[in-house]
Amino acid sequence: MSEKQKRFEISYSQGFNFSVLVDRQTGVNYLMASTGITPLLDADGKPIVTLVEDK
Repeated sequence: MSEKQKRFEISYSQGFNFSVLVDRQTGVNYLMASTGITPLLDADGKPIVTLVEDK
């Protein structure tokens, strides 16, 4: 990943209140709300990971 690429990418947004961010280095998904940020977890409590391709 080049230095000019951003580490986090918004993959989903619902107005100004909620967004899902993907860490482009690890693929981990995070829920960002106006009150904070937390990793998204599956039913087993493991982080949800999105396959990240080099662009």
